[in-house]
This record gives sequence, structure tokens and C-alpha cells, in this order.
Amino acid sequence: MDEINHLTAQRDKHLSDAEQHHTKMAPLEALLEGDEVIEEERLTEIRKEHSSLKVPYDASKHRAWLLDAKITRREKLLNHETLMAGYTESMANWKADEQELNEKRDSLSTRLAQIQQQAEEDMAKARQAETDAATAYAQAVAWGDIEGEKNANADAQKAAKNLATATEHNRRQHLIITALEQELAIVDQHIAEAQREYGSIQKTAMFLARTVLEEQWNEQAQALMELGGKLWNVQGMLGGEHLSLMKLVLPQEGEDFHSWTWRELSDRSGKYSVQDILSL
Repeated sequence: MDEINHLTAQRDKHLSDAEQHHTKMAPLEALLEGDEVIEEERLTEIRKEHSSLKVPYDASKHRAWLLDAKITRREKLLNHETLMAGYTESMANWKADEQELNEKRDSLSTRLAQIQQQAEEDMAKARQAETDAATAYAQAVAWGDIEGEKNANADAQKAAKNLATATEHNRRQHLIITALEQELAIVDQHIAEAQREYGSIQKTAMFLARTVLEEQWNEQAQALMELGGKLWNVQGMLGGEHLSLMKLVLPQEGEDFHSWTWRELSDRSGKYSVQDILSL
């Protein structure tokens, strides 16, 4: 926390410096961007003065940005357990929402398929009944069956009425089908949203995990370097060579681009006495 406070104070100082430079730059920028006609010599002076202010302004803003990144990193490391718990809970909630939406989608899809099938079957049945009645009527006429002709005609009229009723019912069913399809589209949108939110939070959590793991890596690497320093020292005391250790390249992870090599082992080895080495 002390380091964060120190970095924050440094960042605020750079931001304050940048603001002071910007205050001086503002009237010059107004002149350069305005419509006022300025003599070439005066214009050159203004540009020169503006440039002399912009260089330290940009430098202060950049230093503040670098410090802000360091502050953010340290705040994440400081609060990583709470942050990760929040990310994990949010991911679980979005995953539960997606599961619930998928169940709703399955239910809607099943009902939609049932209504579509029923609508097709009802219309096919009504059309077939009308066709059968017409066929029976034609056969009765062909064979001179007066009674059969009357019955077939009655059946045809009944089938026509049933077809008209079935057609109206089919129209209503298609309204329901359209509404179900629209509801499915809405559910699909919510599923996609849940998946996007889950993925976004997961990515944020992965970035946090990387930061924490980088810090843990660096801590473990430092501990390994301490052991390496002792090993380097004792090998030297025994008159041995450091051929294997001289191949060491151990990268530092995170905000610094650095690798620990045998030179760091050599530097560290000098701080260990015989007593330090023997106190295993």
C-alpha cells in the first residue's frame, strides 16, 4: 500500500505538471487554430513556443500513464482474491442464465415443432376428406348410384365446411408459429448476450490470473536466484567451474523486460559467507 501511495503521488505530480503546461499551451493553440491573420514571423514564434511546451507536456502525460499502469497492476495484486471471487460469481451467474435460457429455448422449440406438425396434419386431413368426397361423388355418378350420389354430395359439402374451418384454424396456428419463432429469436439473442458476457468476464479474470501468476513466478525466480547465488559461491570456493549455471536465462514476467542470467548469480554469490552456505 505504501508503494501504491508513493506511485500515486508521483503520477499526480506528473499530471499536475502536464496541466500547467497545457494551461500555457491553450492560448497558443487558440491562435494557431483561429482565423486571425498572423504575421509569418510571429507565427513562427508561436509555433516554437507551443512546441517547447508540448514536449514536456507529452513527457509528463506519458510518465503519468506509465505510473498509472503500475498502480493498476499493484491494486489488482493487492485485491486479487476479492476481484477473482467477483469474477467467478459473475461467470457462474451468466452460465446459469444461459442454461435457463437454453431450457426455455428447448421448450419453445418443442412446442413450435408440435404446432407446425399438427397444422400440417390438420390441413392434410381436411383436404384428403374433401378429395375423398369428390371421388365418391364422381364414382356414384359414373355408376348411376342416385343414393350414393346424394350421400357423396352431402359428404363433399361437409368436407368443404371442415376444410374452411381447418383453413381458419391453420391461419391462427401460423400466427402462433410466427409468435413462437419471434420469441425464439429473442431467447437466442439473450443466449448470445449471456455467452458474450461470460466470455468477457472470463477474459478479464484470465488477465488478472496472468498478473498474479507473473508475480508468483518472479517471486519463485528470485528465490531460485538466491539458491543459485549460493551454489555459484560454493562451486567457486571448491575450485569448480560454472559451466551449467552460465547457460541460465530466466525471464522476468510482468511490467519489466528483463532476464536473470549468470551475471546475477555471480553478483549474488558475493554476499554469502561460508557460514551462510553451510547453514542449510
